[in-house]
Amino acid sequence: MKIEANHMADALFRSLKKKSNRLPLVDYGLPGPFICSRKKLLLLSVKLAGYLRKNCKSQRIGIVLPPGLAGAIANLAVFFAGKTPVNLNFSLGSSVAEKLIQKADIKTIITAEKMMDKFSDFPWTNDIFEISAWLKKLANMPYLLLREVLFLLLPLSLSRFFLKIPTKAISTEATILFTSGSSGDPKGVVLSHQNILSNCSQINQLGLFGEDARLLANLPLFHSFGFTVATCFPLLYDVPIVTVPSPLDVRAGLEAIRKEKITFLLGTPTFLRGFLSRGKPEDFESLKYVVAGAEKTEDSFRVQWEKFASCSYLEGYGLTETAPGISFNLPNDGFRKGSVGRLFHEVECKTIHPETRQDLKKGETGILCFRGPNIFSGYLNDVTKTDEVLTTKKWFITGDIGYLDEAHFLFIKGRLSRFSKIGGEMVPHETIEGEIKKLLTNSGDEETSLVVVGQPDQNKGEQLVLVTEQEIDFPELRKKLSENGLPNLWIPKKVLKIDEIPILPTGKIDIQGVTSLIGKSLNGLRLTNHNTSN
Repeated sequence: MKIEANHMADALFRSLKKKSNRLPLVDYGLPGPFICSRKKLLLLSVKLAGYLRKNCKSQRIGIVLPPGLAGAIANLAVFFAGKTPVNLNFSLGSSVAEKLIQKADIKTIITAEKMMDKFSDFPWTNDIFEISAWLKKLANMPYLLLREVLFLLLPLSLSRFFLKIPTKAISTEATILFTSGSSGDPKGVVLSHQNILSNCSQINQLGLFGEDARLLANLPLFHSFGFTVATCFPLLYDVPIVTVPSPLDVRAGLEAIRKEKITFLLGTPTFLRGFLSRGKPEDFESLKYVVAGAEKTEDSFRVQWEKFASCSYLEGYGLTETAPGISFNLPNDGFRKGSVGRLFHEVECKTIHPETRQDLKKGETGILCFRGPNIFSGYLNDVTKTDEVLTTKKWFITGDIGYLDEAHFLFIKGRLSRFSKIGGEMVPHETIEGEIKKLLTNSGDEETSLVVVGQPDQNKGEQLVLVTEQEIDFPELRKKLSENGLPNLWIPKKVLKIDEIPILPTGKIDIQGVTSLIGKSLNGLRLTNHNTSN
């Protein structure tokens, strides 16, 4: 199915106005759970859009809500009002969040009373639209919706005209998503209507979403995966979603999977571990696919999932700047071990040398660069950072190291920021982490949580520090890594045991947080050092 629209509002309006027997949304964050019809979702969204159009003069409107009915209505309404939804990360520190709100020039925030109570330190704007109270009011006074009900009974073109649904804006700003900030300050990624519509079309062309598809949506709306893949795509392509407010609420997630016959479970390996450790095989009887992204999946974890749940574990790759999907593994011939799949339709790829920035031959490992209709147009109010990653020929320089093989499968070696230059050699942290996990994780056990981080070293430029949640025999580990053929330069020189490795709400390891912990430990002399000649 091809969507004939140039604006997210027009595309979403067309999709929700179509007749369909499939319910678009079931909210497990509300008592019930609450089942919402297409007609009701559209009706409430256009009603709120009318209010926003009349009362909010700013182009960008902030949204601070979890996945669910209110979050869907808020995003739809902002699109229908011809404005830009900006889903804000409510778990950020107040000072960082305040900077992002100011940078995006947000004057109004749509939220719920529960969110304001829970995140009282969040830098709320003076203008707050409390959506839960508004929904209760409409439930008690449904006659307030009469005008919208009548307009929605009209044919598409007329109802669209009277409800003032935008139709033209292919290259203009559709939304702003902020990067995770795992290794630096969050950047505002400006995505156009074309970016999001193209990526949703690319996802649909994978051919995975049949008539029985039901998707569990529990990733944050401020996460590009949660916004595009778990919200925009299913609403555009008539894929029912069942929402749970948080990926950490495994109990509610398991209940939703079991009762709603979920076929698609989205997540990051970090979040998916909770389902594996707390679920039972019978909980996943309806599940066809586990779709993972945002961080690398160890092959042992994929095998463990497929044996436990009797479903396909598929890994994809993407970035906030690519709306987010770039590639995806498919079952059978569309899968290659260690790969993140083939490129999406219309996406081009090349690699460049990390230092000279010269183009490399196909198949050679270097910094991955992509070009296509889903690539963003630039960072918010930051020409310098934009020019660093977008070339004049529209290539996006990702900062990820990898290569494309002869069969067009994409392989990721890691972030450039997650390499250390030691003795003139580029040393990949993620490869080392994988080797250590193999040694520390016994068959059938839950995967060990650890991370390798580079620290300044006077002699070699950098030294590697292993941060782990479990007690380990460090000299013995170093010995085994050496016996397994890991180069001496690649073997960590120090280890730090902590209670819990910090994780971002997006499911990624908080590298900045880990580095800060190492710095504090260095000052307190709590690191275990292993003096070597390398």
